[in-house]
Amino acid sequence: MRFILIYTTASDMKEAKKLSGHLLNNKLVACVNFFRAESSYLWQGKIKDGKEIVMILKTKESNWKKVRSEIEKIHSYDIPCIIKIKAEANYEFEKWVSDEIS
Repeated sequence: MRFILIYTTASDMKEAKKLSGHLLNNKLVACVNFFRAESSYLWQGKIKDGKEIVMILKTKESNWKKVRSEIEKIHSYDIPCIIKIKAEANYEFEKWVSDEIS
């Protein structure tokens, strides 16, 4: 199995839980971690500051396109950040991920 992490952000914990619940219930990801973050970014030519929830999703590479599509469908942002990170993990963890998801 090829293992990946997906990095994405949400506007607040309510949205993060909505996204993660949808992905977990559909067995597209095995685990989601949440981190509160303060962000600065360029938007329409201006510097903006805000608070977000960073999410790290653990899944297999074959789920990448479906996870990305599902996030794009229900995310509140006009342009959500969805980044695939190729990863390796210990055998037992990768097996757990594989056993838990579609």
